[in-house]
Order: sequence, then C-alpha cells, then structure tokens
Amino acid sequence: MGGGDSRPATPPPPLNWPFWIFDEPNLDSLLVGRSLATGSHQFNRQLIWESIFSPTFSEPWRRIQWGDKARDLQYMKDYQPHNEEAQHLRILLHGPVGAGKSSFINSVNNVMQGRMTNAALVDSTSGDSFTKKYTTYKIQKGNPRTFYSFIFNDIMGLEKDTNKGVRAEDIKLAMKGRMRDGYKFNPISTLSNKDQGYNSCPTVDDKVHVLVCVIPADAVSLLSDEVVGKMRDIRVAASDMGIPQLAILTKIDEACPEVNKSITNVYKSKGFKKKMEEFSSKLDIPLNCIFPVKNYSSEICLDDDIDSLILCALRQMIDVGEDFLNTM
Repeated sequence: MGGGDSRPATPPPPLNWPFWIFDEPNLDSLLVGRSLATGSHQFNRQLIWESIFSPTFSEPWRRIQWGDKARDLQYMKDYQPHNEEAQHLRILLHGPVGAGKSSFINSVNNVMQGRMTNAALVDSTSGDSFTKKYTTYKIQKGNPRTFYSFIFNDIMGLEKDTNKGVRAEDIKLAMKGRMRDGYKFNPISTLSNKDQGYNSCPTVDDKVHVLVCVIPADAVSLLSDEVVGKMRDIRVAASDMGIPQLAILTKIDEACPEVNKSITNVYKSKGFKKKMEEFSSKLDIPLNCIFPVKNYSSEICLDDDIDSLILCALRQMIDVGEDFLNTM
C-alpha cells in the first residue's frame, strides 16, 4: 500500500461519460483547454462534468435584477413621452394564434396594479384567434381616471392559412396609424380607405411606436413556414418605417424543465438559450431584442420573479419606443 499515489481517489464517472476523458493525457488536455487546471484532479473532474453535462451554466449569461420591482415600477410611473405630439407610447403586439398576446397585457396590468386583473379576455380552449378587433388597452394608474403613458394594441393572431387570422397588410396599416380602435378584422380582405375603421389622417399618437412579436417558447420549432413568412414580411415593413422591434417568448416554464423548476434559471439554462438562438435565427431578430416572460395564468397571487421578467421586457419596450418617438 505504502509509497503509492497519495492523491484522493476520483469518484467513478457517470455512465454516460466518454471514458477516454479519464485517460490522464486526455484529462489534462481538457483541464487546460477549459481553464480548469487548478486544485486537485478530483475537483477538476467535477468541474468538467458540470461544464459538459450540466443542463445549466454556472453563471447566468444575461443578468437582471430579480425581485427589484420598486425601481422599474417608479420608472413606468414617471414615464412621459418627450415628443409633445404624443400623449402616450403605442406598443403593438403581434404573433400566431395562442401565443399569449392578450395574456401578456393582462400580466403587465397585474404587475402595475399590484393585484390579479383580467383587462384583456383570454381564450384557453379554442384553436382560433380569440381577439377579433383592433383593441387598445390603457393601464390604470392610481385612480380610474389616470393612466400610464404607454398603451397596448392587441390584434387577431396570425395563422397558416391565407383566409384565416389577421392579414399582414392589416398589421402594416395599423403600424401606420391607419386603423381605428375597434376595427373588426376580416381574414378575407384588408382594411381599405372606404371602410369605417380606416383612419385617413393619422397623428403621431395613432401610429405604432414599438412592434413586439409574441411567440410561445414551446412552439418555436413548430412555427409553420407560412407564419414565419408573414412575420418576416411584417418585420421588413416595420424596418422600412423605422419602427423598433422586440420579441417576447412566452410559456417559458412549459418549454424547459430547468425553467419549470425555477423561473430564475431562464438565463442559466443551456437548452433555453439554444431555443432563444433558434428563434433569433428563424426570424432574424437579434438575441438582445428577445425577452423571455412567463404570463400569469393559473396563479392567484403575484410572484416577484415573474414580475421581474415582465418589467424587464416592458422597460425595454418603453426605452426603444421613446427613442423612436423622439425622431418623429
């Protein structure tokens, strides 16, 4: 026994480890290559396991202030457009049927009111778009007669078939401020200047200042080519108008087991980061313009971590929208 190697024994590797890792030369190469060549071999082997096989990163790849709601809530309360022609900042949500557009508006309203609300009705059973009209939602501030200086527009969802769902041309008209509140969408024909819902003289207030694409994270890989094509067409039109564009990924807890365990894993999960990268590539949206959120659905009380993701996305919408308003 005596005179042998005094290093602590290394625990056996998991069954799915490639055994060539434990050949000494290969192990040393990995240690150097991954900058893990410190401490004992036993400790380094554990770090290698975490680096290669763990479903989460040791540190989040994007940082947000979890639970620090007071600062962001005050920011929203104080926000006023600097453009004197605008009374509010208009945020238009679009995306496929069932993406969670109306649920996101409800969730924002929950956070801002500090309680559970139901401003935008949500359909949880039908496979068709529940929103049939171009609807403007204001968020109440303080008392029933005062509102925050940002508003949301909800629209019918995009669908694969040509004669179902909102038409891409209607979304373009809405971005230009040509669509009046309450206009009922017609999947077969686009709004025309002869329709009652057509706004012939749009003001700065009527126009869209931020375009937000809403996609369920658990369906990113299932998006049809037809829906993706419509969304790309809308993105090009928005770019031509100079309208800033962001995206939110909903249902994040249903898309990733690690996020389902804890929503604070959203920026540590390797699998969810790949999902965000897949979405970024599919729609040519930069990764720093994509924000994961969990909408309130089954909860009956507010949750600080859910609120943190919602407020992070909302603040970015206000910031980029304000920048655009200042150019109008």
